[in-house]
Amino acid sequence: MFMLASLPILCLPECDSNRVLHRDLKPQNLLIDRSSNALKLADFGLARAFGIPVRTFTHEVVTLWYRAPEILLGSHHYSTPVDVWSVGCIFAEMVNQRPLFPGDSEIDELFKIFRILGTPNEDTWPGVTSLPDFKSAFPKWAPKDLATVVPTLEPAGLDLLSSMLRLDPSKRITARSALEHEYFKDIKLVP
Repeated sequence: MFMLASLPILCLPECDSNRVLHRDLKPQNLLIDRSSNALKLADFGLARAFGIPVRTFTHEVVTLWYRAPEILLGSHHYSTPVDVWSVGCIFAEMVNQRPLFPGDSEIDELFKIFRILGTPNEDTWPGVTSLPDFKSAFPKWAPKDLATVVPTLEPAGLDLLSSMLRLDPSKRITARSALEHEYFKDIKLVP
């Protein structure tokens, strides 16, 4: 079950190589054929091509519970780490059998993230205080140990999850690097 929970990451390198941001990854957009174990991404309605020069994107994307913090904080310049964040949220949800960050508004979503991962600052995420919707008055939460949040996940899975859920998008693992993670060492990946 846990290996299956992490499989959405397998689709992202294909999106990356085609220079596509999905921008709406959530469990409902994952199609799994149990007879062949094939996994497909669905609903590319919010997908956009990305590249150089960096384009400005809207923050009205990604179902709230899977939305990356840089989008919630008003960044208009984002890239593939937003999809990796979404996959991390899906991974945790599949393991826990419930959403990791079930916010009911953008601020509630941010605070649910901060309560688990800690409130970012310039030391943990350089440039965060310059994002349009960052407020210095945000409550200051310390990060929790992910092992207490996703208690049934083994150490390699926790390490992978932690690398997908980095607040600073520049420190988030890439989809391609995630495929090379120790967590996948015992499975054969077929394109």
